[in-house]
Amino acid sequence: MEGSPIGDQDVYGLVGEDGFARLVAAFYRRVPQDDILGPMYPKHDLHGAEQRLKEFLIFRFGGPPRYLEQRGHPRLRMRHAPFVIDQKARDRWMQLMTAALDETQLPGPADALLREFLGSFATFMVNRQ
Repeated sequence: MEGSPIGDQDVYGLVGEDGFARLVAAFYRRVPQDDILGPMYPKHDLHGAEQRLKEFLIFRFGGPPRYLEQRGHPRLRMRHAPFVIDQKARDRWMQLMTAALDETQLPGPADALLREFLGSFATFMVNRQ
């Protein structure tokens, strides 16, 4: 990380609501035309998926707890169980998210922490060999 290390709860203070909104929007702009991820996202709920990811990241990184208030405990592996998330899907998710992070250009320390978290998170979500 560049500069002094930051904690997870400091990220929201650095990037704010707008930074998370831009990151998630940049990611979801790439999803519909993707041959692996596109079919996993119902077209009628793409906006809902975008909002849920944005609110989760905001909550996870020190922002308002709207995600918890609206959806309760994340239970992300359970919520994603119906979807086949194998190594190929994980890698593609990271490819699109990395491109979104590159596009968004968040402050260095926040960007580095988010890249590390999202890589681990994507691996955690794999549910098929």
